[in-house]
Amino acid sequence: MSLLPPQIRVLERGWLSSNNIVFLEGAEATLVDSGYLTHADQTLALIDNALEGRRLTRLINTHSHSDHIGGNATVRRAHGCSISVPEGMAPAVRDWDEDALLLTSALQQAEPFAFDATIAPGDELEMGGLHWQALHVPGHDRHALAYYSPAEKILISGDALWQDGFGVLFAELHGDNSGLPAQRRTLEMLGKLEVRAVIPGHGAPFADFDAAMKRALQRLAAFEQSPERMAKSAMKALFTFTLLEKRRMKRAEIGDYFGKVAIFRDVSRRFFNREAADVAAQVIDELVKAGVLMEQDGDIVARG
Repeated sequence: MSLLPPQIRVLERGWLSSNNIVFLEGAEATLVDSGYLTHADQTLALIDNALEGRRLTRLINTHSHSDHIGGNATVRRAHGCSISVPEGMAPAVRDWDEDALLLTSALQQAEPFAFDATIAPGDELEMGGLHWQALHVPGHDRHALAYYSPAEKILISGDALWQDGFGVLFAELHGDNSGLPAQRRTLEMLGKLEVRAVIPGHGAPFADFDAAMKRALQRLAAFEQSPERMAKSAMKALFTFTLLEKRRMKRAEIGDYFGKVAIFRDVSRRFFNREAADVAAQVIDELVKAGVLMEQDGDIVARG
């Protein structure tokens, strides 16, 4: 038995753009999440190939972060599709509040877009001829939604659950202690579902739901024991994201960059009581040692 029904096509994108999920619906189709702004042309090409001549009528988001909504405006211009967003993120999108959308604090990009409808926790919708339930999955994003098909036992988890963890807990990084408890509630809720396949926001779809849940809970427990460990992990993830966009940066300039980016600067002080440049040096050393980034001629370079 295939992991996913044939009408569900997952465009696995890696770690700058989120995955895109295309649901085939006769002569029409629905898309979940649109990737990062700088990948928008690539996103269009991938979607067009998956559509095979169908008309894209709907774009639905899991949450409001730049790697999931960055292509919304481009996709809408190209296809004229409607856009539906989680109810909780609607005010920030309507007002294009770049602070609330976490664009300002992390110096990330997204193009403003208009939406046509909202989806609330508990709402039911149809995608690809299947019935889906909208589940509130706060933690990584306080307004995030996952989508669950009881009949097929498929979970579209966004960044609430990956095969090896979950997304950065931004509330905690910004001094709001609700992020860790919210993530625990989310995992405990998801753990009660009967799931045979997960489509995460990043990485390949997977079947080992119980093992992934165990790893996620272990990671969460470690973060609960050591907020500093959580903060260091987040800094590494966010800087890796930065390098995936910029491709390379001069090592000598990265300390100053950390000092200018609000989330790096604030986390350095809040969790480590150190200057951002000092934390930057440690983050870079550890990422290079782990093989996540490379050093070439005085530059730090993204892999992949």
